[in-house]
Amino acid sequence: MTNILAEQLNSITKLSEEEVLSIEESFPIKTFKKGAILLQPGKVARDSYLVIKGCIRKYTLEDGDENTLDFFIEGDSAADFNSLSSNKPSIFYFVCSEETNVAVLNAEKEAMLYKKYPRFETICRVEFEKMMGEKIAGIERFNALSPEKKYLDLLKNKPKLIKRVPQYQLASYLGIKPETLSRIRKRITQK
Repeated sequence: MTNILAEQLNSITKLSEEEVLSIEESFPIKTFKKGAILLQPGKVARDSYLVIKGCIRKYTLEDGDENTLDFFIEGDSAADFNSLSSNKPSIFYFVCSEETNVAVLNAEKEAMLYKKYPRFETICRVEFEKMMGEKIAGIERFNALSPEKKYLDLLKNKPKLIKRVPQYQLASYLGIKPETLSRIRKRITQK
């Protein structure tokens, strides 16, 4: 299996065989079982993940209730960037909602790769800034919607996600109770 990161970088700039090999060695592809905890509160994040196949859920626990903040599916980067950059403990859980294949990006290995191939740092920084800008704009737009419009947005932009995660997690992500989600679904199917 070709490393997805090598493919992405190669689409931006032509890579040598040596560079491809270095990327594949630095950022291995791993498979995690459903329920695998990739990060939990109190632990400092050391890795980030590029989802190749599967789903990772980001959530917090508040008074025993799970508060789903995000889902990461194919092509998404899952990371607690605050913990990674500040070296402070995370406040989030990152858990595989299903068997998940990821490219594991380790900050130390990434720094060594940048040292060996300085052009990668510029390319990755530009791509990261672009990705974060799109992500923040998407979150702001999504959060401004009503629960029903959020659900319609998911139907349009991430229809497979709706079928892949339990209703209570989806409801939590939308900021509503499962019963409210059931009513929204019923209204939408009746239209």
